[in-house]
Amino acid sequence: MINRKKLSAAVRSALILGTGAMLAPGAQAQEDAKTIDTVLVTGSRIMRVDTETASPVFQLEREAIDKTGALTIGDFLQDIPVVAGAATNPAVNNGGGTGAATVSLRGLGDERTLILVNGRRIVIRDVNAIPMSMVQAVEVLKDGASAIYGSDAVGGVVNFILKPNFDGLEARVDFGISSRQDGERQGASITWGASGERGNIIISANYNKQDEVRASSRAYSYYALSLGSTSSTGVVLGGSSRAITGRYFVSGYPCSSVTLNPVNPGTATSDFRCWSFGRDAFNYQAVGSLQLTPQERSGLFVTANFGIADNVTAYVDAFANKTRSASQIAPLPFDGLSDGISLSRFNQYNVWGQDVFDIRLRLSRLGNRRYEYVTDVSQFNAGLKGGIGESSWSWDFNVGYGKIKQENDNQGYIDYTALAKGLGPSRGGICYTDGSFTTPIPGCTPIDFVGHFDPATAAGQAQLAALDAISLDVLHQSMETQKGFQANFSGNLFELGAGTLQAAVGVEYRKNFLDFNPFDAAIIDPNAGYTCGISSELCTAPTKGELTVKEIYGEVLIPVTEVFNALIGSRWSDYSAFGSSINSKLGLEWRPWEQVLFRGTYAEVFRAPTISDLYGGQFASSDTFSDPCNGITQTGGGLSTNPACSNVTANGAFGQTDTQLNAIKGGNADLRPEEGEMITVGFVYEPSWLDGFSSTIDFWNAKLDDAINPIGSQNILNICFNSTSADRSPLCSLFSRRPNGEMEIIFDRKANAGKYDTSGVDIGFEYHKDAWFGKFRASLDATYLDTFDVDVIYNGKVLQRQENAGTFLSSGNGGLGNYSQWRALGNLGWSKDIFDVSWTMRFLDGFTVGSTEPDGTCANLGLPSGSPGCQFSIGAVTYHNLQAGITIDKIKLRLGIDNLLDKQPPLLYENNSLNGNTDERTFDTVGRYYWSSLTVNF
Repeated sequence: MINRKKLSAAVRSALILGTGAMLAPGAQAQEDAKTIDTVLVTGSRIMRVDTETASPVFQLEREAIDKTGALTIGDFLQDIPVVAGAATNPAVNNGGGTGAATVSLRGLGDERTLILVNGRRIVIRDVNAIPMSMVQAVEVLKDGASAIYGSDAVGGVVNFILKPNFDGLEARVDFGISSRQDGERQGASITWGASGERGNIIISANYNKQDEVRASSRAYSYYALSLGSTSSTGVVLGGSSRAITGRYFVSGYPCSSVTLNPVNPGTATSDFRCWSFGRDAFNYQAVGSLQLTPQERSGLFVTANFGIADNVTAYVDAFANKTRSASQIAPLPFDGLSDGISLSRFNQYNVWGQDVFDIRLRLSRLGNRRYEYVTDVSQFNAGLKGGIGESSWSWDFNVGYGKIKQENDNQGYIDYTALAKGLGPSRGGICYTDGSFTTPIPGCTPIDFVGHFDPATAAGQAQLAALDAISLDVLHQSMETQKGFQANFSGNLFELGAGTLQAAVGVEYRKNFLDFNPFDAAIIDPNAGYTCGISSELCTAPTKGELTVKEIYGEVLIPVTEVFNALIGSRWSDYSAFGSSINSKLGLEWRPWEQVLFRGTYAEVFRAPTISDLYGGQFASSDTFSDPCNGITQTGGGLSTNPACSNVTANGAFGQTDTQLNAIKGGNADLRPEEGEMITVGFVYEPSWLDGFSSTIDFWNAKLDDAINPIGSQNILNICFNSTSADRSPLCSLFSRRPNGEMEIIFDRKANAGKYDTSGVDIGFEYHKDAWFGKFRASLDATYLDTFDVDVIYNGKVLQRQENAGTFLSSGNGGLGNYSQWRALGNLGWSKDIFDVSWTMRFLDGFTVGSTEPDGTCANLGLPSGSPGCQFSIGAVTYHNLQAGITIDKIKLRLGIDNLLDKQPPLLYENNSLNGNTDERTFDTVGRYYWSSLTVNF
């Protein structure tokens, strides 16, 4: 465990001394005859003259943001090199569709990146909900900051600085389209502002719309490609065993399962042939999947400041945002075993005369599954700020209220209670309660899950009507609120020999509330095998809870010498769910020469479990997996003695018949907070001999204990498989198999299941020059990831170590995403008079997929874990964007091309990813894209 006691004690002592000095008589700092502008830099609440401090901060100015052509913040922010892992964005289709974009600094997960607006918390982690037109700059703190901001600031902080003032009227319109004539986007915004002697006001409205891009429209995503299968180690045109022609596990054939021959009607046993995955699998990619999800967003923003008295200003920042978005995947796959519904031998369409328990059928007649979201976000912050007399001290009291309301309409599902009746005993178009055919079921129509479906025929129309009668729009509703209060004080304490001792202190209170109400038929029933009244993939449970936190913080800046400063801060937090925590920070700044700043920080970091972490109800997830028991053998044959392979015959013939399993996930009320530390050491160099040049290098290391994560279905299976009957892994108790050895269910609730240790270096260069030929600017920011090690822990025991630097492993396979070792963002820009041109380069280093470790995930379904062929490499990817602009009077026109060379994303295959054979969270899924914007000021 990380030892946090010594630093906390030292910091508390320093703060107590500093606060005592603040309260002591005569502590007021002397006025300087010369007024010096000070700024508040993200990472501290002390006003500073210096913009470069102990903490490394990456900044994006408004001009650079405009040159990206982005309509939403996530479109450009996820490209910065310090982002890694698996943050979501609108390219995430299966498991996405909300239109949200999040940020995962250091690859530690978006839940460990704190999002601020003007230095204050907001209710949502979705950066796309923040009004783009009102952002003046974005500051990314690449350092732990729990001592300054509290929970979640583990990987760092993203702070959106809003426009402080604006006079006049500005209108902007945007348009973009891909080189394949899809993915069209449109946008418009209008901003009005006015300033006076006592204050100012800005009002802005915006609208943007992004059209979808279908998986069938791109060659890399048209097919569901699998690397390996139970009978091959090559690339397979894969798909799903739940096909339109069905898959039926019945007796009477020389194989375990059969499917309908498409040319036959399905009215006799001879109409069916033995199932073959290569021939009969269903290509779900070409039917329904998306590579970019649609979204439509509108918003309104207001910010105002008003001087109500001498040295007292009232202020307000408020925005409201409505997002309509959707995701879409192929029609519903019916799975009789998982859903607990069988085809009765007495059903009029059953040609086998036997009960069929294992039916796998793609219900194309229902149409694609579509998940539509309407998300309303509102955020209100207001307060008073001012000075204390003639002193250097300032104060800021503010209150905040944020609310997220979301409606989720899940389409393409049916009532399974009614379906069970329709697949039960029937004769002559009438459903009966049993095979005696004596008691009819009112309002029930027999369902045909066997024969050929042709909507052009009367029979086909009758079946459509029968399914339509039991179809459901599954509507979930959720609401989340955050209420808070802050009081902050900052100023000078007293003069030391080397300068002024400065301090900031404050208190904070927050209350978070979450209420999730699922559709009644979707509520999971543990007593019914964790099924519900619809497809098991949508089974979930209500969640309701609240958390409150009270906090006190303090921070002092000590000028030790004229060239050496120490920054010390600490925060005490008291949570209603688990008690208190103290987190501290030490920052050091040494400037031996004017051109050089050496800097370093040590920060204790902390993340409190959220309401969902603690109280989230159980829900079902269709996790992809590779069964480690495929092809298992043992001396003498018989049932396998491996603890992971119960009911599996160990003669080498076993092979999974499904690539997905039913995983039950959810919250855990026994969770502990995450605790850790982050260290940064680096320097800033601004040479006097090269005006306009600056460089930064910062080494960093972050460690985190008790990381809150699910263990991962694949990890559970692999770790259990690599244990023995004599030393059986405790994870073996988390899953079960059916009598035929197939996976039945696995439990993977959140737990304090991880320990992270990651390190690397950030490098930045910037040069700008004004000359007769115009203004020239060049910049390069890069991050090298040296290590990203994760220990998988269960009941305090380390069961597995993942070395993730330079690898990709999807969350579905027990990983955390993409961890390319080098990431870089470069820019060259030139402007003169009315013209400007810029080029942006984004570089992503190559990486490996899969693991050759015995308990790792094999990237090839046809090989056992630990085989040499279980890992393959992907080369580096570089994207190039061009932009040109012209300004005539008050009119600005920009034209741009993103992904100039039409670079397609690398093939990772569907068994290693979740969406379209690639890593859509890291790579561009659309291709070459043209965009334009027109801005007019009045």
